[in-house]
Amino acid sequence: GCMKQSRLMSLGEAAVNVAVGYVLAIATQIAVFPWFGIEAAMSEHLTIGLVFICVSLLRGYLLRRMFERLHGE
Repeated sequence: GCMKQSRLMSLGEAAVNVAVGYVLAIATQIAVFPWFGIEAAMSEHLTIGLVFICVSLLRGYLLRRMFERLHGE
């Protein structure tokens, strides 16, 4: 059957997902920015990565709410 995740496990998975996403975003920026002639300091990479993480979290939250509403009707 389908085992339901505990709230703590879900929180842990979400936290790891965000952390991995953050690291990947920064690594991608460091790799890709030079191709476009964009130079950014490490502090800028960290800040830009944080902005993208926030947008991503908000997107995931809003889509989940939307689907729950559509499914709930």
